[in-house]
Amino acid sequence: MRVVFMGTPDIAATCLRRLIGEKFDLAGVYTKPDKPKNRGMKLEMSEVKKVALEAGLPVFQPTTFKDDAVVEELRTLQPDVIAVVAYGKILPQRVLDIPRLGCVNIHASVLPQLRGSGPVQWAILNGMDETGVTAMYMAAEMDAGDIIEIRKTPIEPYENAQSLLDRLADMGAGLLCDTLRAMEAGTVTRTPQNHAQATFAPMLTKELCPIDWSKPPRQIIDHVRGLDPWPVATAELRGTRFKIYAVRPTEKTTDQAPGTLLALTKEGLEIAVGGGQVLVITVLQADGGKRMAAPDYFRGHPIEL
Repeated sequence: MRVVFMGTPDIAATCLRRLIGEKFDLAGVYTKPDKPKNRGMKLEMSEVKKVALEAGLPVFQPTTFKDDAVVEELRTLQPDVIAVVAYGKILPQRVLDIPRLGCVNIHASVLPQLRGSGPVQWAILNGMDETGVTAMYMAAEMDAGDIIEIRKTPIEPYENAQSLLDRLADMGAGLLCDTLRAMEAGTVTRTPQNHAQATFAPMLTKELCPIDWSKPPRQIIDHVRGLDPWPVATAELRGTRFKIYAVRPTEKTTDQAPGTLLALTKEGLEIAVGGGQVLVITVLQADGGKRMAAPDYFRGHPIEL
C-alpha cells in the first residue's frame, strides 16, 4: 500500500518517524515551504522535512494545491492513501479524490470537540480533564469527516501544552499505523460526526497572553500552562513585562485586590487573584532575560512589595 504523508510540526514528525520505523511504503512527503526565522531570516525547514530527508524520502513543498501542475505531480505518486497530520493546508476536493482508499487525518482531540488548529492548547485553556486523538476520513469541511477511531487520555493537573502534545503525538503515531493497516486489510470502520456537538479551537495569537488576575486560581493556572510553550502567558509586575511559565495554588487567602503582589517566598512571588485567593508565580522570564525560577530572579532583581 503506497502512502503519501502530509504534515509539518513536531507531532507530524513523530508520526512520520513511526511510519518509517514500521516500514510503510512511503511514496512521498508533503510539508509546508521553508520559513525565514530569527533575526538573520535564514530559511528553516519543518520538522517533517528533516525526518523525511534523513530517511531519503522525496519531499514536496507546494505553496498551494490550486495549481494544476501540483495536483498532477501528486497524482503521479499513485498513493493508495494520503495520511495527514497537522499539515497546515486545506486540501481541495480534487486532492481528496486522488487516493484509492481515501485521505485520513490524525487530529489531537476527541472529535467533534475542538476542531481547528489549536486543539491541544485549547483543551487545557478550557479546563478539560480529558482529551485524545482521533483518526478520521478527511472531508471538505475542516475536521468534519467520518471518525475511524478515538483514543483518550487524561490531562494531568499541571501538565503544560508541550508535555500533552508530546504524549498525544505518540498516541497519534500508533493510531495512524493501526488505521493504515486496517485500511489495507479492509477492516476499517467509519462513524459520522455529530456536527451539532462540534466545538472549535481557533488559532492561538499573542492577544491571548495577558493574564487576568481577577479570574479564579484554576482558570489562571490553566491559562499559563495552556500557552506554554507558545505564545506564553504574560504579566506586567512593577513596570516590568514578564512571560509567566508556571503558577501554583496556595492555601492562603487575602482581602487585597487581584493583581496585588503580596510576598516573595522560597517558592516564588505570591499574588492576589480572584475570589480572595492567592497564587504563587514560580517560573518566569523578564523581557530580554532568561527563563528562571522566580526566587532566583528576584534575588538579583529586588521587587518592591
